[in-house]
Amino acid sequence: MAKWKVWVDRDVCIGDAICASLCPDVFEMDDEGKSFAKIELIDESLYDCAKEAAEACPVSCIHIEQIE
Repeated sequence: MAKWKVWVDRDVCIGDAICASLCPDVFEMDDEGKSFAKIELIDESLYDCAKEAAEACPVSCIHIEQIE
């Protein structure tokens, strides 16, 4: 089964929150208004929503890397 590592470049994040809206199982907003991946390793069941969130991010700060 494939696995992906997900992370947010918080220095680039502008707090748009589209990621948390599109994929709340993976992304959440913190007290500073920045996004973070609350699940850093995802499987196929969460890949599509994480990818959709990454593609929708206006500053492209979400990264998804296949590790398996």
